[in-house]
Amino acid sequence: MSENKEKMVSVYAEANPNPESMKFVMNQQLLPDGQSVDYPNVESALESPLAQELFNFDYVSRVFIASNFVTVTKSADLEWVKLIPELRTFLKSYIEAGGPIFNEGFSAKKAVATEANGETSAEDAEIAKKVIDLLDNYVRPAVEQDGGNITFKSYNEGVVTVHLQGSCSGCPSATVTLKAGIENLLKRMVPQVKEVVADGVTI
Repeated sequence: MSENKEKMVSVYAEANPNPESMKFVMNQQLLPDGQSVDYPNVESALESPLAQELFNFDYVSRVFIASNFVTVTKSADLEWVKLIPELRTFLKSYIEAGGPIFNEGFSAKKAVATEANGETSAEDAEIAKKVIDLLDNYVRPAVEQDGGNITFKSYNEGVVTVHLQGSCSGCPSATVTLKAGIENLLKRMVPQVKEVVADGVTI
């Protein structure tokens, strides 16, 4: 008896603050909640057949995969209105056909706080924990709504460093969000925080 049950996948496009990115949301879980992967180029996407297929579209410059959505960043000078139908059709067909999202044995790493040099004081470690809780509970859900992700990188002498992924990477409004939104929230809730900076983003 055939096991080939048709599973209908719905995919819809959702704009976000980055005009070069589009979030494609589906009724299908791609990764466990809280996990995500960001592929800035095809070379970094060896573990994901889905991302590699997306990079075959010559206008795709970045692919970000999270719980139930894929954020695609395009090269400039192309209108989304022409690209969305093609990408929606591809994603729907690929997922419905049971195409592999990741290679066997792949596991996405959950965002965890690690201090590279291991010389964190007990006080700094406590502050970092508070910051991570705030990012996880208040900031990340909002950033995911916009097709991106934020992860904690380090805390050092009042400066919180975060890593932006997906649509947030290269987004013109990411700096404003970082300074006006995230930095204000963290300063208010954790008085020791003086500044929030994004890894690789120049202010």
